[in-house]
Amino acid sequence: MLWDDFLNSLHHDWRGDGAIDDRLDQPEWLDQWVEKHQLSVDHRPSPKEFIALKQLRTLLHRLVTDFAANSSPSEEDIEALNKVMADGAVIRQLARNSERYQLNLYAIGHQWSHTQAEIAASLAQLIAEGEPSRIRICDNPNCLWVYYDDTRNRSKRYCDDKLCGNLMKVRRFRARQKAAANLPKHEH
Repeated sequence: MLWDDFLNSLHHDWRGDGAIDDRLDQPEWLDQWVEKHQLSVDHRPSPKEFIALKQLRTLLHRLVTDFAANSSPSEEDIEALNKVMADGAVIRQLARNSERYQLNLYAIGHQWSHTQAEIAASLAQLIAEGEPSRIRICDNPNCLWVYYDDTRNRSKRYCDDKLCGNLMKVRRFRARQKAAANLPKHEH
């Protein structure tokens, strides 16, 4: 999804070395992200546009954190999201491919403010039409990856069971082993 790919552009090292990588600052990552989501911008972000993008990411993170904690976002944050969406400039067209219908978006403008509006709209659409209670933040305290839990029983705890899930399982096992080793020995 557009909103979570954008939100996860602030990447935390999931293994726990504390490194934080802001991928918005990487031109190659930004180009790939724009292409992947078929966004239409005619230039790289200016310093002012970078600040606006990062402010939007902070806003989305607050909203997502509220939903992940099963609480409602503040009215100020909803107003801020609406303000970002007000700068949108797209034409929506329904198209049919061989299997189904899809909604295509065609940019009227090619400014970063239009892209920000689409990012905000993608989260707003999930909030309005989806199940925002399925928004999760990875239980690995070093990862903090945001994802949508699409499992049937809503029990997904980690962004990736093979990476973060296994890492946390190993950490819990080692903590139990260490605790058991530190227990006093009983003499008979």
